Amino acid sequence: MSEEETIHVADVSEGIGGDATAEPGAPVELPVVDVLTGRSFITGKSGSGKSNTASVVIENLLDNGFPVMIVDTDGEYYGLKEEYEILHAGADEECDIVVSPEHAEKLATLALDQNVPIILDVSGYLEEETANELLLAVVRQLFAKEKRMKKPFLLVIEECHEYIPEGGGMDETGKMLIKVGKRGRKHGLGIVGISQRPADVKKDFITQCDWLCWHRLTWDNDTKVVGRILGSKYASAVEDLGDGEAFLMTDWDESIRRIQFHRKETFDAGATPGLDDFERPELKSVSSDLVGELQSISDEKERRESEIADLKQELEKKDRRIADLERELEEARDLSDMADQFAQALLGKAEAPYRGGGGRARVGAERSAGKTDDGEDEQSVLKSYDEAVAATKGDDEPASEAAPSADGGAEGDAESAASADGASSDPDAAAADGDAADAEPAAESDPAPPDDVDPVTRDDVAESALRFDDAIELGTREAVIEELRSRIEALPELSRGMLRHYRREGASDPVAAHIDAGGDGDSGHAYSRHRPIRRAGLIRHAGRGHYAYAVPDLVREAYADRLDEAQVREIVRAVETAFVPPAELSYPPDADPAEVGEGAAADRADGAAARDGPDAVPGEAEGVGTDADATDADGEAAAEAGEAAESERAEAPTDGGLSDAARRFAERSER
Repeated sequence: MSEEETIHVADVSEGIGGDATAEPGAPVELPVVDVLTGRSFITGKSGSGKSNTASVVIENLLDNGFPVMIVDTDGEYYGLKEEYEILHAGADEECDIVVSPEHAEKLATLALDQNVPIILDVSGYLEEETANELLLAVVRQLFAKEKRMKKPFLLVIEECHEYIPEGGGMDETGKMLIKVGKRGRKHGLGIVGISQRPADVKKDFITQCDWLCWHRLTWDNDTKVVGRILGSKYASAVEDLGDGEAFLMTDWDESIRRIQFHRKETFDAGATPGLDDFERPELKSVSSDLVGELQSISDEKERRESEIADLKQELEKKDRRIADLERELEEARDLSDMADQFAQALLGKAEAPYRGGGGRARVGAERSAGKTDDGEDEQSVLKSYDEAVAATKGDDEPASEAAPSADGGAEGDAESAASADGASSDPDAAAADGDAADAEPAAESDPAPPDDVDPVTRDDVAESALRFDDAIELGTREAVIEELRSRIEALPELSRGMLRHYRREGASDPVAAHIDAGGDGDSGHAYSRHRPIRRAGLIRHAGRGHYAYAVPDLVREAYADRLDEAQVREIVRAVETAFVPPAELSYPPDADPAEVGEGAAADRADGAAARDGPDAVPGEAEGVGTDADATDADGEAAAEAGEAAESERAEAPTDGGLSDAARRFAERSER
């Protein structure tokens, strides 16, 4: 490092504001320590020579071995590499090394520890935030290191109004530069701010400067700043300064001089392009070792960025997989909701799809539209069937004996024929009576059919009734039985035993049901095994911790309370075969278990003999057979109804004139 204490940068100039004590052309020298550690402001409009002044000062410092760092916002200082080995760091390929905030500490170390001059070229960064982040990190590192080293070092900031604006909006980078301006001198860190608009630079920075250079300014706001700091005569004269000419104000000699700065010796990359051919000079390069150290940081950064990119890609894959699983789960929930709605439609909301009901429990797409399998309207079928039944009635038969119904008359016959159990004998009696009175014309007693209904024959009526009866039996009765049986069969064995207890007792509490089913008296165990029954809807809360057997209620609700108790009992018995032993089915639900165990075999034998007569099969009398056989044998009400129907059929006159369809309908009703 040179022992020179001053640097020769300009000569005295003639004109207003000139130094009266010195002849024009006298040398102007700046003290090195004050330049390196002080605070300076160089200003002037574009083309007035402010960047040339900064370059002349820098060249003189480099000639004497003093390091500097130049923050280049326009990429115009790389011409210094024509004469000096300076590290050109930035974002362009023309730079020696591409740097980022991760390189800040290393750049500060090179500048202060190894005396490497650096051009920090921020002109190539597309994002202003990236450039500010890099500058902030570097200045922080310089300030922190200088607090310990206290080594004279100069930081040059081009276009400083972008970082320390007068109008506000200063970010962390600007605050850090103001901090260097106020406190950097005692640490050895000097700063030079360069701007073409002094009115836009924060006055706190300008007033802290030790030396200032005022090149040509013409805008009123800028000249007013000159007037406030130098005086009114300088405010007028500053507009007439020539290129490279400036007013120099310094604290060390408390003088204001009009001077002409030297021309820079290196390539002027910031000169305004002219008509002459542009030829870039041969530039010097710094040591490959310096670049290698910085390159290793870049390589490490790229490696981390690559790892981060891979991790992000994996994360995106997992996010997509999670999204797929969530979508599948949502679809599964939708399917589950659809299944629940279907079960509710069957058991909680469905109405029997015959006349008078809402018809929600239809079978098939055509059934939901109110059509039979052949496309006929169901209401028309029912009307035709009513007319046929009315035609087969005898004049002397009371209307109340045809079929007891809330609607009365022939409508009751239609509903009896369409009921889900198919056990009513009214259609048989109606068919028999109709055959006996076939000679009487029905058209004379019945009103004329509507204009939009075509005349139908008795065969058409019987065929339509058969199709309607098929839909009721197969579409509703079997669906209800299957749904309830599936719920019961899904229960654990001990839970089914508890359900048998509720069937027998009618209403009880979970602990008693658990003990009766073979469990212990622990309430936690009892309620745990009680929960599946309750969730299946097979029992319902009856108050005060008790629950009631609900299978009959489910059957009634499925048919919208349109079945009589005998029909309800038949469907309930069919459901109960899924969890009630055949021996218990022949006794009322509230029968004593001991009585059931002792007399079950005898009762079944006696019941079978009484119902079936001398032609009964011995195996059936002993309780051997299918669940359906046991159900028919054990249902006392069903047996009595069957015997009554058999007696009526035996007494009814036969008519060989019945069509095959009507005979099949009568046989179906008999079954």
